[in-house]
Amino acid sequence: MVHFNGVSVVASLVGLVAILTWRVREGRSAVSVRKIVIPPLGMSTGFSMFFVPAFRIPWLWGAIAFVMGAIVLAYPLLRTSRLVRQGDAVMMQRSNAFFSVILVLAAIRIVARGYFDTLLTVEQSGALFFVLAFGMILRWRANMLMEYRGLTAGAE
Repeated sequence: MVHFNGVSVVASLVGLVAILTWRVREGRSAVSVRKIVIPPLGMSTGFSMFFVPAFRIPWLWGAIAFVMGAIVLAYPLLRTSRLVRQGDAVMMQRSNAFFSVILVLAAIRIVARGYFDTLLTVEQSGALFFVLAFGMILRWRANMLMEYRGLTAGAE
């Protein structure tokens, strides 16, 4: 029988490789409002998991997870990435520490998930970490959108 924690770690590592690959590709093309807004909109469909009772968590836990993602975990992303204007295009410029931050965030997630999986069901743990990740991505992308609008305001 397959152990869920092992599957969770492997899935997290596969997700990490996918995210790193996507970030490298994304950094080579110009940023647009669409490219900023689509990821959190697409991710928001994950909230449909809460229609299934097994995934439900208390509102307070969800609020704490969202705030932790938006304040604590989004901060390193905000500090290691910014938008810059290159001619007519707006490009993402990452510091050398950006990918290190992604790796550290993934490690934190794997360790924390291992702990929470001992206290919660696998479904509740997944739901909690989804809300945490959504808070992180939403704040990062909202900041990016404001930065993009500031850079393109004079060009329009």
